[in-house]
Amino acid sequence: MQFTVEFYETSSGQCPVRDFLNDLKKSDPDDFASVVAGLAKLRNRLYHRPPLSKSVGNDLFELRHVGKLNTRVLYFFMKGRRIVAVHGIRHKGREIPARDRETAMGRRNDWLVRHE
Repeated sequence: MQFTVEFYETSSGQCPVRDFLNDLKKSDPDDFASVVAGLAKLRNRLYHRPPLSKSVGNDLFELRHVGKLNTRVLYFFMKGRRIVAVHGIRHKGREIPARDRETAMGRRNDWLVRHE
C-alpha cells in the first residue's frame, strides 16, 4: 500500500507548503524538481529513512534535499497512511532553526484540532 501526501491548509484556505514550492520553482527550478520528486518518493515506505527523510522529534519528520541551500519540508504521519506536509524552509545550516520547528508544530497542532 502507498502513502498519500497532502499539504496543510490554514483555516482561511492558505497553503504554506504550496506557496513555498511555488517560490522555490521560480528561484531554483532544479531544487524544486528534486523536492517534488522527494515528496513523490515519500508515498513509498522504503524512503521513510535517511538520506531522504529523518525524524526531527515531536512526531515531525523532514524531507531533505542538500544543495547550496539545504531545502527541507517538515511533515507528520496520520492514520490511514497519510503524510501531512506543514512547513518548507531553505537554509545554509544543518540544524532546523527553532522558529521553524515551532511553526511546523503549531501547524501540526492546528491540523490535528481541525481534523480529529
